[in-house]
Amino acid sequence: MFEKLLEMEQKFDKLTEEINDPKIMEDRDKWREMMKEHSTLGEIVGVFRESKRAEKELADAKEMLNGDAEDDDFKTLLKDEIKELSDNVEKLREDLKILLLPKDPNDDKNVIVEIRGGGGGDEAALFAGDLFRMYSRYAERSRFKTEIMNANDSDLGGFKEIVFMITGNGAYSRLKYESGVHRVQRIPTTESGGRIHTSTVTVAVLPEVDEVEAPLDLGDVRVDVFRSSGNGGQSVNTTDSAVRVTHVPTGIVISCQDEKSQLKNKDKALKVLRAKLYELEQEKQRNELSEKRRSQVGTGDRSERIRTYNFPQGRVTDHRVNLTLHRLDVILDGDLDEIMDTLITTDRAASLTSVQGN
Repeated sequence: MFEKLLEMEQKFDKLTEEINDPKIMEDRDKWREMMKEHSTLGEIVGVFRESKRAEKELADAKEMLNGDAEDDDFKTLLKDEIKELSDNVEKLREDLKILLLPKDPNDDKNVIVEIRGGGGGDEAALFAGDLFRMYSRYAERSRFKTEIMNANDSDLGGFKEIVFMITGNGAYSRLKYESGVHRVQRIPTTESGGRIHTSTVTVAVLPEVDEVEAPLDLGDVRVDVFRSSGNGGQSVNTTDSAVRVTHVPTGIVISCQDEKSQLKNKDKALKVLRAKLYELEQEKQRNELSEKRRSQVGTGDRSERIRTYNFPQGRVTDHRVNLTLHRLDVILDGDLDEIMDTLITTDRAASLTSVQGN
């Protein structure tokens, strides 16, 4: 591992020089690619250099303890320092092992999020609206951008279905664990008897992909146009601007009517279709992996119940990592970092165990 880290450090130093070369900066595409690699290497090299400093400090402290140090109080201080330095060195080594794990190639991508009301009728649609607001607020906190691609409103509020894109570097790395069934337990506004109802909402998180990653034969696609409906304003539903695309080989149907322009709606629908086809291929590859190599956390099974939002108790429980937080209000306001950090840490630890076990 040490030799590999030294090679990465040398590569990082070389890139540091090259990205400041005016001649290289003239080729913007090449420069952006080098900057991306420089940033990725920078995180690893930073921890590697910190690890080397910590190991030198530990060696110096041990040398002093084994040398001429005769004062008992000074020896006690040295022993305490050695214990602290040893713990730090061990932690940095573990951090480096995790950083050297194979990276998910989709982690830096934007995401397309689908939220659909499941069991619970109008209450499920209302909670779908709550989840959309939660992810929108999270995007704001993270300085990501949110763009609605298609929405099917519910009569009492919320959404029967809403599809939106979250744009920002690393969006998929944070949101990919949100796929699955989200369960809500609360007293619906329409419930006169005060009984707690349980409803479910399905969330799917797809990485945005380009034509190279998910080739799409337009000959396999049927495009239908129709008049928009819903709360789009006067000009939305006066022309046939809504678009429905059907991928004939798979039967996948995508509708988009959020834009006034038929062309823009078509582009959005095709973008979602590519993401869906890419997801199908990814799922096929995941199914080919042995159980031992699958992630402990999981990122793709929409039928898996992953989280419960209990309003009477003000708690949120993520069932995959047995994490319960009594901060329902702030979580629904987009404060998802503690949950996401726990999921990421658990997934990395599982991946590390899998690598070490092979």
